[in-house]
Amino acid sequence: LQQLLAIWRRAKGKERDALLWGDEIEYLVVAFDDEQRDVKLSLRQADILEALANDKDLLKQGGGVPDLQCGRNNKSSKTAPTFHPEFGRFMLEATPGAPWGIHLKDLLDVEDDMKWRRQIAKEHMEPSEFPVTMTTFPLLGDKKSITPYYPPSGEKLRSQFVPDEIANPHIRFPTLAANIRQRRGRKVELNVPVFHDEKTAKPWKDPTVDYDMHNWPEDDDVRNGAAKDDCIYMDAMAFGMGSCCLQITFQAKNMEEGRTMYDQLSPLGPILLALTAATPIYKGFLVDTDVRWNQVSAAVDDRTPEELGEQPLKNDRWRIPKSRYASNSTYISRDSRLRPDYLDPDLIVDEKVKNRLIEGGMDELLATHFAHLFIRDPIVVFNEDLRELDLNKVDHFENLQSTNWQHMRFKPPPPGNDTGWRVEVRPMEIQITDFENAAFSVFVVLITRAILSFDLNFYL
Repeated sequence: LQQLLAIWRRAKGKERDALLWGDEIEYLVVAFDDEQRDVKLSLRQADILEALANDKDLLKQGGGVPDLQCGRNNKSSKTAPTFHPEFGRFMLEATPGAPWGIHLKDLLDVEDDMKWRRQIAKEHMEPSEFPVTMTTFPLLGDKKSITPYYPPSGEKLRSQFVPDEIANPHIRFPTLAANIRQRRGRKVELNVPVFHDEKTAKPWKDPTVDYDMHNWPEDDDVRNGAAKDDCIYMDAMAFGMGSCCLQITFQAKNMEEGRTMYDQLSPLGPILLALTAATPIYKGFLVDTDVRWNQVSAAVDDRTPEELGEQPLKNDRWRIPKSRYASNSTYISRDSRLRPDYLDPDLIVDEKVKNRLIEGGMDELLATHFAHLFIRDPIVVFNEDLRELDLNKVDHFENLQSTNWQHMRFKPPPPGNDTGWRVEVRPMEIQITDFENAAFSVFVVLITRAILSFDLNFYL
């Protein structure tokens, strides 16, 4: 909270930042076996990132893996992309090496840059491996769908279907999954309606569920009704956070413009999700839905039975209607067209946090927004982070902000550089081709320009 107020005081008057933006592309790394006519997820993320981080030519062009490399890069005239780890050990994230502007040349260069990223990633993989842009791997959860093979039912995930080794080995990721499970008091529960054709049984029961597994206390979940009829059942964070998406982040010229973009883009989120829908299969079964959103939401849902409304409130403070991965619940622009009846009358906020933010000078709309985020507990806290409170850092604030996965994210400027107020557009699904991903990226950029140029009103 104190870090948030410090950011607010430093940056609330920040003006005339350049109109910049960037995209994030996420890949699945798959391994082809031509002889067996088989495709599996490759769990070699760490090796691939290490190879990228040690590519001297890539470093000279300003690219590489910021999480692994040390020292400054000697950037050339054309800045190479950067690569980042993701939750799944079979995933990579790639971003442009420098932000895009809004000039025509920038927009026309996006597709070529995405092709370049894919080419660079491929060059640092085994000959049989390829970076593909699919939302989910259709056979994720099939015990034979990963290479190298590891048995499921590990200590962290305790999943019937996927091993602990499927998650990034950095301590943050398996700890994140384990803490969500522990806070819930049971495993996460994903039930996706199966697609019924004329030969599908009714009721249909997921044939992959093992009701006789007794490795962990949470194995009782399925015997207590976790696996629903007519649904594909999944039980681990990997089934949500192992999904790939296309995200766009915009830097506004000032805070007010950022708040306007956040509000006016928010109603477009469901439309963007529908336009990019690309998730028809889970665990090898056709599903009766076509997007990843609800599955990711359920995969990180850390609400307790009391917060879910399944039990009376006794130890928890609120009944919380949404997962921490969900649609926005707030508007934040000081726009006269934002009528009070557009706001959620049942919004849950931490009133103490809200009052402290208002006392610190923040207006009520923005204080309400952040006080809503603060109803969540932090999921991962490292001991070394608790030794001091540095108001020139944002680590404690970002620990909460970054684990509130809403479909739009309002991002204050980080300390120590020239980055401005930003808005992150998060609902879109990744597309198979670079052309499609570039097209949707540029489409959203043009929407923001239209919103600001014509002062459009999408509240209605």
